[in-house]
Amino acid sequence: MDVKAFISEQIEFIRKTVGEAGALSALSGGVDSSTCTLLAWRAIGPRLKVVFIDDGLMREGEPQQVKSTFASLGIPVEIVEAQADFFKALAGLVDPEEKRKAFREAFYTTLGRLIRESGVKFLIQGTIAADIIETRGGIKTQHNILEQIGIDPELSFGFKVIEPLKTLFKHEVREVARELGLPEAILKRMPFPGPGLAARILGEVTPERAAIVRRATQIVEEEVSPFQPFQAFAVLLADKGTGVEKGQRKFGDIVIIRSVESRDAMTAEPSLLPWEVLMRITRRIIEEIPSVARVAYELTPKPPATIEFI
Repeated sequence: MDVKAFISEQIEFIRKTVGEAGALSALSGGVDSSTCTLLAWRAIGPRLKVVFIDDGLMREGEPQQVKSTFASLGIPVEIVEAQADFFKALAGLVDPEEKRKAFREAFYTTLGRLIRESGVKFLIQGTIAADIIETRGGIKTQHNILEQIGIDPELSFGFKVIEPLKTLFKHEVREVARELGLPEAILKRMPFPGPGLAARILGEVTPERAAIVRRATQIVEEEVSPFQPFQAFAVLLADKGTGVEKGQRKFGDIVIIRSVESRDAMTAEPSLLPWEVLMRITRRIIEEIPSVARVAYELTPKPPATIEFI
């Protein structure tokens, strides 16, 4: 891929498509949405409204971190508080596909409202090739693939979607991000699922359960950072496990550690993390999250598993 040519083509495509209208970018802080945002900003400048939807399902401290990072690039980001809407949409749901659909509905309902309020006509979205392939193949429904599942965003939500990266895989997106000059903190950031921590909670998604997996994921990311895996995180199971605390039996949460190596997210192998690192992660999770009784390391490659649990 000629990265410079790709960037020039996409900037010109966005500029011509949007015309004199405005566009909105829903920034998550990951490399895909960040790259799209910078492409669109270079194409139409301040006519791009950049928002970060705080759904309560992001990493620790992510909203302010993303806002600060893009402020350093001269791009203002508005944080939109929407936690109550997302947790209400997910309440009572345990089926993985139903949770993905509920998240998608809450996400695009929020976006539709923001777009109507701002008067723009286009949504800049960080869809990549792997998202489309997995949705077409029935592996799992990615929340950002609307037309593939029979939804016309213009009819349903009132806007048209521009997807500058839809022909690229993750490693190619990183090449574009590097050429655009995105900070290393974004460039090398681990992938994060569209539905956020909802993809890492088996069973019902609640604020309390999200807080557990958020903290556990933070611990995992801190401890594996020297090894730079493609993706590493924690998963909260629906069941409880028996543990011992102060000589007494307790029933506590079960957390799964997942770390994989991959190039394009289409296949993946478990990371060969040192034993002492796995034990340090386990001790920290048990000690720093009182509700957790057991921790395990997950070893299934992709395929047959997906990288995320739902």
